[in-house]
Amino acid sequence: MTQLIKMAFRELLRNKRRSFFSSLALGIGLALLLLMASVISGEMRYSMESAVKLQSGHLQVQAKTYNEAKNSLAYEDMIAEPDLVAEKIAGLAPVKVATPRLIASAIISNDDETNGVRLFGVDPVSPASDPFKQEILSGDWIKPDDRSGIMIGQALAQKMNLKSGDSVNLMANTSNGDVDQQMFTIRGIFTTRTPAFDDYTVILPIAKAQALTKTEGHASLIYVLLNDPGQVDAVRAALTTESLQIKTYLEMNDMILQMEEFSRSYMILIYLIVLAITATVIVNTLVMSVFERTREIGILSAIGMKSSRIMSMFFIESGFLAVGGIIAGLIMGGLMVYYASTVGFYFGDVGSTGLLIGERIYAYMQINDAVTLTILAFAVAILAALYPAIMAARLEPVEAMRGGKN
Repeated sequence: MTQLIKMAFRELLRNKRRSFFSSLALGIGLALLLLMASVISGEMRYSMESAVKLQSGHLQVQAKTYNEAKNSLAYEDMIAEPDLVAEKIAGLAPVKVATPRLIASAIISNDDETNGVRLFGVDPVSPASDPFKQEILSGDWIKPDDRSGIMIGQALAQKMNLKSGDSVNLMANTSNGDVDQQMFTIRGIFTTRTPAFDDYTVILPIAKAQALTKTEGHASLIYVLLNDPGQVDAVRAALTTESLQIKTYLEMNDMILQMEEFSRSYMILIYLIVLAITATVIVNTLVMSVFERTREIGILSAIGMKSSRIMSMFFIESGFLAVGGIIAGLIMGGLMVYYASTVGFYFGDVGSTGLLIGERIYAYMQINDAVTLTILAFAVAILAALYPAIMAARLEPVEAMRGGKN
């Protein structure tokens, strides 16, 4: 075996440039796959984290008949005495925060434009509201007793050409099926770096939201964050009652999980295409090597080297190319992933996709993805040697020593 390794290594050094570019091709392919895998993982991870902190929480407590798709405001679809319910939930050890929220459909308008929005009635001092007030671009955060102030997202402000201090009209549905409206002053403009959320969300104190929608003493849901998301099932079991339904963040964000599964299935096809292209380069390198060494292979066969050992020599050569390519790919891929995970790629507002996609996408490399792609790249490189190895092993010694068939 040592002799075969030396012969394989010597052959690769015989044509250094060709060997170098063959390994480089595999390295570039692996680097691109690492980048693509990390971008997919990063975006799905960001979407889930954004959904949890901005909308779903780790758990939501709702009335049995509540339909979040309709933002129902009927009393029977809402939670009565939500502050009391939230206080009891917050008393559980695994719970980080529990706070009532009221969600309603509304229309915001000024002199020039009208847009459909979602009213988000929140407790302004709750830690659950921190994601909204971390980046106030202008103005100030609303206070709990503010009866005429609202916060709007940057995307909505740009679309309607609004700024802090401007007055707008809000027209909202009410619990009795009517429509009520009132003039509000924009206290501030915030950004969550998620245009899909900022584009249609208007935030106001929950007390004012209840007054506007005539749902005093009721809330759409109790938003719950946990110290450890892994305890979501245990907390859900502790909160389950006959009058309330408990939803986990995995159930509420099922679309993200489905999208991730679809993306990974689709990426397998991309992986195979990229690796097939790089494998073609290795096949070409080894086939050229067979043609150049026909006489040498014939001599080896004539002196008694078995076909299996001749094939092994080509597999070893391919292994050397694979190792070199993988090392180069991990270095290049690591640098690319580092850049993508720290600087990211700016995409801006990608429109409504059903996912809370940030304006900038960051990569996130999972160790299992890196290991899987590395093993896959090595396996493809070794398989690429199969055809050249068989070609070399089937050469007739006499004809090979004459330089092959004319």
